[in-house]
Amino acid sequence: MAESEIDMGTFEINRETYDHYNPEELEYKAKPGINEELVREISRQKKEPEWMLKKRLEGYKKFMEMPMPEWGPNLEKLDLKDIYYFMRPKAKANADNWDDVPENIRKTYEKLGIPEAERTSLAGVGAQYESSVVYHKLKEEWEKQGVIFLDCDEALKTHPELMQKYFMTTCVPIGLHKFSALHAAVWSGGTFIYVPKGVKLKMPLQAYFRMNAQKGGQFEHTLIIVDEDAEVQYVEGCSAPVYESSSLHAGCVEIHILKNARARYSSIENWSKNTFNLNTKRAVVYENGVIEWVNGNMGSAVTMLYPCSMLIGNNSKCDFIGIAFAGKDQNQDTGAKVVHLGKNTSSTIQSKSISKNGGVTSYRGLLSIKKGASNSTANVICDALMIDNISKSNTYPYMDIKENSVDVAHEATVGRINQEQIFYLMSRGLDEETATKMIVSGFIEPVVKALPLEYAVELNRLIELEMEGTLG
Repeated sequence: MAESEIDMGTFEINRETYDHYNPEELEYKAKPGINEELVREISRQKKEPEWMLKKRLEGYKKFMEMPMPEWGPNLEKLDLKDIYYFMRPKAKANADNWDDVPENIRKTYEKLGIPEAERTSLAGVGAQYESSVVYHKLKEEWEKQGVIFLDCDEALKTHPELMQKYFMTTCVPIGLHKFSALHAAVWSGGTFIYVPKGVKLKMPLQAYFRMNAQKGGQFEHTLIIVDEDAEVQYVEGCSAPVYESSSLHAGCVEIHILKNARARYSSIENWSKNTFNLNTKRAVVYENGVIEWVNGNMGSAVTMLYPCSMLIGNNSKCDFIGIAFAGKDQNQDTGAKVVHLGKNTSSTIQSKSISKNGGVTSYRGLLSIKKGASNSTANVICDALMIDNISKSNTYPYMDIKENSVDVAHEATVGRINQEQIFYLMSRGLDEETATKMIVSGFIEPVVKALPLEYAVELNRLIELEMEGTLG
């Protein structure tokens, strides 16, 4: 379907799609809080090799030693002793037929449209519920070309050499920060993708991560390896029901893009307003490689997320585009980081944010060009739109330029909706709320265009939902 044929008005999103929850039906539920015994128990239940247990214990040790971040949003309401770090649902792991997924869980994913999307537009799908992947399947045509698409628990059993080489080694170090260390200690499920040399996946792979339980924590690990001259598109979706008590999401994404390879990672994170979203995403890009990030963040009480691209190869490239939405009692602290190490590297960051009803959005970014990264180019654009006069928008750019022969540009705009535009649209017969929604839709259009069709429609409708009642 061409972009001009998309009829946003025919696609309705009921908030209950995301906010409904199932009664807990769990095979195993750890006690709240974290200790060494729990870390060992997770590894024991998963029958992991000794080297992975050592990684988990290293993560636990560093997590206990490292302080909570004292910058950015306030995390006082996040009680880490009250989170359930490991829960296994009563479900067969890695079913490759939706009929083998328990009915209550299957209906959750049907509400979210995952099985239908798999049939119509995806090369493969993974579905995680709490700490376990309950469904995973790759279409046969890609299996025959050597593509590996598993969850990380399964990859640890079937491809241990790749896991040991790439899992939290050169891309995301365990001690990067307190929550990467926590992730290393209690990670579970997630996605493992390996695309062989020369294979170009033209259809996206998708994973959907769902938290259901109250006070739950989800720590999925995504590891993507794109070999030389290969290409992949990967889409992640995330959601959780609304509870009074806090939940925690501290996933990790590692992407390795080898020589002449390309990856596009798209994500819509629509966690509930009781969720603390403290996610870590990084890519390492080798010679002539390309990483594209497309990020949408909304829903959570607090988000701290700054996808990072390490351009270590000559002529490597990063393109980032993202949107953050903050309403009442929400603080979306997002941005991007790029480190230029190779020669002739280039990066573009386009960050957009919308705040209303007292919500807070912040762009927090790092642009670093190391000595020797000559002829690098970088362009950073931050646009913030405030719907009212009680919301806030902040910009915290940081640039560290150690090379002279570079081309760097940065621009930032912050403002309220233009009343002249509202007046013009109302003079053409639109009411004020419809005119406001049209302006917002135009503001987010670059992000929408970069997403796969279903997610573009979803993002538009989610923001329309958030905009309802804005004018009273």
